[in-house]
Amino acid sequence: MKVSIIAVGRIKAGYARDGCADFVRRSRRLLDVEIVEVRDVPRRKNADIEKCKATEAELLRAAIPRGARVVALDERGRGWGSRAFAEWLRDQRDHAVPAVAFLIGGPDGLDEALRKSADRVWSLGESTMSHELARLVLTEQIYRAGTIIAGLPYHRD
Repeated sequence: MKVSIIAVGRIKAGYARDGCADFVRRSRRLLDVEIVEVRDVPRRKNADIEKCKATEAELLRAAIPRGARVVALDERGRGWGSRAFAEWLRDQRDHAVPAVAFLIGGPDGLDEALRKSADRVWSLGESTMSHELARLVLTEQIYRAGTIIAGLPYHRD
């Protein structure tokens, strides 16, 4: 099963870029993980934000692997504990789901229609965070889930 993190834009902050690369590298020993970056739409002074998000949504949709379960990351979603997330990921694998795609929007979040079409909307917490930090937290949680599934001692209850 392929695990795809599909995100709008590139990571500019060094700490986030380095951290994501480290967790993806570690995860690849346990899971088939990839990061796909789609271009962000430049926000001009009087830009129509909803139109920008709709354009980014088209790019995100085009990058979702065929047959994937889609998880949109959004502050309005439901929380998901690490162990429950690992169990869900294991269940997807065990039921021969070909791919799981995690969607991270740009600076203004995800398009409403895209968010509503997702199989699940996951909130990483009640606080708003940058999309770069969300990607770092997500890559760590994917690594953590992989270690839980493999029975490795990284996660402590």
